[in-house]
Amino acid sequence: MSVVAIVPAAGKAERFGGEKLVVDIKGEPLLNWTLWSLLDGGVGKVVVVTAPGADFRTVKLTTDPRVLLVVNADPSRGMLSSVQTGLSIVSGDPLLFLPADMPFINSSTVTAIVTACIRRQRVIVPVHHEQRGHPIAVPGLLRRQILSAPAEATLKDALGDAERIELPVSDPGILRDVDRPADLD
Repeated sequence: MSVVAIVPAAGKAERFGGEKLVVDIKGEPLLNWTLWSLLDGGVGKVVVVTAPGADFRTVKLTTDPRVLLVVNADPSRGMLSSVQTGLSIVSGDPLLFLPADMPFINSSTVTAIVTACIRRQRVIVPVHHEQRGHPIAVPGLLRRQILSAPAEATLKDALGDAERIELPVSDPGILRDVDRPADLD
């Protein structure tokens, strides 16, 4: 099986003040940490979906042959449009979806989510202290359904009534996104 992750990275980062995906965390750009968690967790291909004009030259993992950058021509349509942009150029099973601004997820959590999706062939949603988080894993057979959803919808809408299984994890990183500079503390 070829595990593929779609990483929406086309947001404006207005609450952060812009440029959040290249902000330094322990000597590395934030986006590198997000990509490491996926690649070290067993993902074979990561598609990072950017906005037009995005500059990720300082993010060294974007040159890794397992990472592909693609541009969402109109990210104002919402995050699902970025998911669809990424899915339109790759296929895999399972498919993971992880917003780019989530650098605190353990790679072992990614591995557990992938393993659960392969074993159960259901949508897997990680849960920490009764809160749902990311990344979400989806069986490849739902790819067409996601691609055909209206871009203004959410991934939840696109998945419709597909059965979801909550996977309890001990990783608080599944809940930690970076919206403001204070979220890095």
